[in-house]
Order: sequence, then C-alpha cells, then structure tokens
Amino acid sequence: MKRIGGFRRGTRSKLRKNIREKGKISLKKYFQSFKIGDKVALVAEPAIQKAMYFPRFHGIIGTVKAKRGSCYEVSLKDNNKVKTIITHPIHLKKL
Repeated sequence: MKRIGGFRRGTRSKLRKNIREKGKISLKKYFQSFKIGDKVALVAEPAIQKAMYFPRFHGIIGTVKAKRGSCYEVSLKDNNKVKTIITHPIHLKKL
C-alpha cells in the first residue's frame, strides 16, 4: 500500500511561526553553540528544514550528548525509552 503523507503531515499549527516572528533568521541563533551536558528544548525553526527532528519531539527537553559536524546529538526521554536525536542548533533553545 502507498504511504500517504510526508514528514510534516499534520503539523500546520505546530510548525508555524507567529506573525511577529516572520522574516529573516538571526545569525546568532543559527551559529549558537552548546556544551556537552547543557539542557535544551527542541523548538523547531520552520523556515529551515535542514536537520530538523521529527515533529513528535517538538517542545521536549533533552540534554546535549555530543557534537556531530555542525549538528548536535540530543538525548531525550520518549515515554520510558531514551532516544538520541541529531539536530541543527537553530532548532534548539538553551534553558
């Protein structure tokens, strides 16, 4: 059977910017850096799809495990499982 829907299916409100946040993306946020062990929240930047995590994890808090290229490995808990997500720093917010 054919797969219906893509990566961003059913995320119209979740992956949408507020009207006041639209426009150019801050370079400071794009190139922000984190240390290993930092607590971060996964908050997607909808204008950039590069290295975006799966929308199920939107808003979840995790810890930075390692740096991989220009991205970061974030360890988080999904129900009772510990999962690792590789995501670009523009989709992370320091706590």
